[in-house]
Amino acid sequence: MSTPFEKPQIISHIQKSLNYTIFDCKWIPCSAKFVCLGNLARGTGVMQIYEVHQGELQLIREIEKAKPFKCGSFGATSLQQRHMATGDFDGNLHIWDLEAALEPLYSVKAHKEIINSLDGVGGLGVGDGAPEIVTGSRDGTVKVWDPRQKDTPVANMEPGEGEAKRDCWTVAFGHAFNEQDRCVCAGYDNGDIKLFDLRNMAVRWETNIKNGVCCVEFDRKDIPMNKLVATSLEGTFHVFDMRTQHPTKGFASVAEKGHKSTIWQVRHLPQNRDVFMTAGGAGNLHLWKYDYPAQRSKDDLEGGAMGVAGTVNLLQNVTLSTQPIASLDWSPDKQGLCVCSAFDQSVRVLIVTKLNRV
Repeated sequence: MSTPFEKPQIISHIQKSLNYTIFDCKWIPCSAKFVCLGNLARGTGVMQIYEVHQGELQLIREIEKAKPFKCGSFGATSLQQRHMATGDFDGNLHIWDLEAALEPLYSVKAHKEIINSLDGVGGLGVGDGAPEIVTGSRDGTVKVWDPRQKDTPVANMEPGEGEAKRDCWTVAFGHAFNEQDRCVCAGYDNGDIKLFDLRNMAVRWETNIKNGVCCVEFDRKDIPMNKLVATSLEGTFHVFDMRTQHPTKGFASVAEKGHKSTIWQVRHLPQNRDVFMTAGGAGNLHLWKYDYPAQRSKDDLEGGAMGVAGTVNLLQNVTLSTQPIASLDWSPDKQGLCVCSAFDQSVRVLIVTKLNRV
């Protein structure tokens, strides 16, 4: 018999109020520090570095820039350098040395409008191949950048002639398990999800979940595609089994009405790819576990392989705020440690217990 105490608990360890709107927060790899990115009331961008020290948050550094920051990633940097890529409201992609952030190490006008989302791959000892950053913007385009190459993207996925430009809300790398293979998944405001194969420079798969796609994430970037979670504007998320692609039906999926409000974020636990957290518009976090079916594929009537979706179980949920939790990041180094930010202008460090037992 399981008791409530055997379930993982989500504990709010530290809460700090900020004097700006925070859009993203990310742990600095191999440290007890994290970066907050946001928008000051006077319309400028702010980057703050905090360190968790004896149950308190200590402000290590604050950097102000001309344009508000929307998103950031360490995914394309080495563990030695730990340079951060950021996207801002003016469509600029910058890479910063956080120790000396007077001028960016890399700067490009990536998009005509705000960069809503970015992701990095090829760094941190995770995944093979070149370091690359993908950006998705309100201008409807998704672009892949190599920090070693200035000004021009290595790939540009944009709507064709006469096609309507959809606002791209979220991008994520996956399938980076060798030097050649790599995929980008993008989610759009009209419910479109597109999977771009960067090796063949083609759209490998697309679907529509009938609702704006707020966040997409593969459970791991550095393995052959396994699972993809896509969250939506009206509180449903979809888990796609990416191992088996049917020629006409695509990938099998399971949908779960996880929240009563928008699911802003999904983040997989770095130490266990079948556990993930969703962050909601009502200030709540839900911790989920995906259970695989007995068989992950079956033959259809024509003899082709077809995926079989598993089930999703809620492990724990907690309400932290009255405002949406807009960003969430697990610590890559310490299991169960995570940081999240909400539109109540606060950042919280959380501890999730008993994750080794789920």
